[in-house]
Amino acid sequence: MNIKKLFFRNISGTNKKEQAEAEKLQAENTAKETAASQDLNNIPNGYYSQMEIEKLSPAANAAKRHEIKNYEGCLLGGAIGDALGWPIEFASLYSIKEKYGEKGIQDFVLKNGIAEITDDTQMTIFTADGLLKSAIKSFNDNEMPDIKEIHTSYKDWLATQEKGYSPSDKGWIANIETLYANRAPGGTCLGALASGKMGTIEEHINNSKGCGGVMRTAPAGLMYYKNPKIAFETGARCAAITHGHPGGYLPGGVQAAIIANLIQGKNLEEAVDNSVEILKTYEGNEDTTKLIAKAKELAKSDVDPEDAIKEIGEGWVGDEAIAIAVYCALKSPNNFEKSVLMAVNHNGDSDSTGAITGNIMGAYLGTENIPAKWKNSVELSTELIQLAEDLYKKPNEIENSDTRYKG
Repeated sequence: MNIKKLFFRNISGTNKKEQAEAEKLQAENTAKETAASQDLNNIPNGYYSQMEIEKLSPAANAAKRHEIKNYEGCLLGGAIGDALGWPIEFASLYSIKEKYGEKGIQDFVLKNGIAEITDDTQMTIFTADGLLKSAIKSFNDNEMPDIKEIHTSYKDWLATQEKGYSPSDKGWIANIETLYANRAPGGTCLGALASGKMGTIEEHINNSKGCGGVMRTAPAGLMYYKNPKIAFETGARCAAITHGHPGGYLPGGVQAAIIANLIQGKNLEEAVDNSVEILKTYEGNEDTTKLIAKAKELAKSDVDPEDAIKEIGEGWVGDEAIAIAVYCALKSPNNFEKSVLMAVNHNGDSDSTGAITGNIMGAYLGTENIPAKWKNSVELSTELIQLAEDLYKKPNEIENSDTRYKG
């Protein structure tokens, strides 16, 4: 029996007319909520308040997102944003529209049925590789990983770019032949890793604030979701291995902390705000803090997205890249496709801003809210799903970990 009917039937003094009116009101409210939930993005002046999103969106209303679908969504989402932006990375918005139409690029450019990823996703994969190798040796939610393991994995990535494919004894990641493809790797990353030195927050390897640090740190947020402060520190230190300017490594911390907060179950606004509070405790945070604040203001405004992104920057440097991603996520908080397409169609580093936004939105909405056409055709989708599963598991639950993540 319907519990509402039973409730109404047993209230003393309630007559049939009152019962009918109450049921009619309940039906009307349900209908309104159903209609509203069909499209959360058709509003003229910025994003919905988080209260509205939580009322209308099952994905946003999740008490907790520590689920495999969110881990897979994060890694697949980043690869999808990367692949969407790759064909237009060095193109102006004008030339993008001339080639793809007034809305810009709207779908993958396929090669033999596959959408290629770039060094952004390659290095994200090797970040996860290093984190897992450290975790298998020793893991604590409240302690930093051995950053030297991540540095070693980055040097393994460097080897993929410097020589042709050959079998490796570094575990399964270094044996993925597709990762050896050269997809416009960043000069800063190549140079820093080739030097043999490991940059740190305390001892900078250079003064670069390029976005090559932030675009690869999402796995730190997945692994340390229980402790966003550790996630931030890990992300920042992963970025500092190759990028020595605070505007290059601190955004890596912000990205990791946003992911960690989302996996905990926080909404987008809370995840950003919490991460910024952590950011403010680091020296040299001012530029990144200001740009993220601007991104939040623009997301609430009725400024056209193309103009808003121009105000933030082009994403070639870390603080601009993370701010663009924050803007696109908040501007279209419940639509993966819309937010990621927004993140790639601009003058600037389209694949990196697409990748960072894709990581965030995929972690937030889960893989089931990513278009199937993109999940099925992005390069290395099977490997990314496997890697997401390993990050989701406890280190001692990973099968054949001693050989799959051989140090």
